Amino acid sequence: MGSGGKSVENSRTALVGPSAVVTGVSNGIGRAIAVTLAEAGANVAGCYRSDDEGAQRVRDQIAATGMESAILQADAGDPTTATRLAHEAVERWGSLDIWVNNAARLMVKPVVATTDEDWHGLLAANLHGYFYGSRAAAQIMYGQRRGRIINITSAADVLVVENLGAYIAAKGGILGLTKTLALEAARYQVTVNAVSPGAIDTPLNLKAYTPEVRRTYEDRIPLGRIGAEEEIADVVAFVASQGSRYLTGQEIVVDGGLVINGTVGHALDE
Repeated sequence: MGSGGKSVENSRTALVGPSAVVTGVSNGIGRAIAVTLAEAGANVAGCYRSDDEGAQRVRDQIAATGMESAILQADAGDPTTATRLAHEAVERWGSLDIWVNNAARLMVKPVVATTDEDWHGLLAANLHGYFYGSRAAAQIMYGQRRGRIINITSAADVLVVENLGAYIAAKGGILGLTKTLALEAARYQVTVNAVSPGAIDTPLNLKAYTPEVRRTYEDRIPLGRIGAEEEIADVVAFVASQGSRYLTGQEIVVDGGLVINGTVGHALDE
């Protein structure tokens, strides 16, 4: 039972447990995930780097669901942050049931123009933070013999986009980590999966999604539109539920059909 009084039902749609950590919660997909998990019955610990107003909005939204939150200002790329979040969840709510690695940033730059500082700075949050978070979560979940580790990656590792070399390299690394850890964690009844968003309207993409980019996506996505943050959060909630208990080591692409669309306009047979 969550501290706010919500009972966790014994059903396939219920979360695996009432204590969750989400990194990068002040806006975008992270905010949507944190609020959706709270609506499903989880208390949520999380971190953010600089958006104080966004972090407070998330606290308020979680409180409105009747659940508790512990939102810290911290860098997910710092190894001590994962340890702090894990301990916060266990101390407050007695367990750590769901861990969502989400914190990331976007850099659009050709590989030849990417400096050493660019490369290492991008990987710090987008890859290293996922390792720190996964390790901290696994260390606790193994003892519980229960848990879900969920890594937010990107469909850009499947349908590659130029000028995203460091970003896509990080996403590929996350998939390798996801699959390897899934094998190691399975004996402890802990599952590890990746959720890969396609084109989604988030603050992360605000600059990159020019009107021309938007029109191109709308033409190429079979469902005819760019996705919403909540549509990623809903999939994460399923992966965090009892219903996903036999799902591990997988990449779930949530992109409106973009990466499967090879249509180029072949002439029809008459």
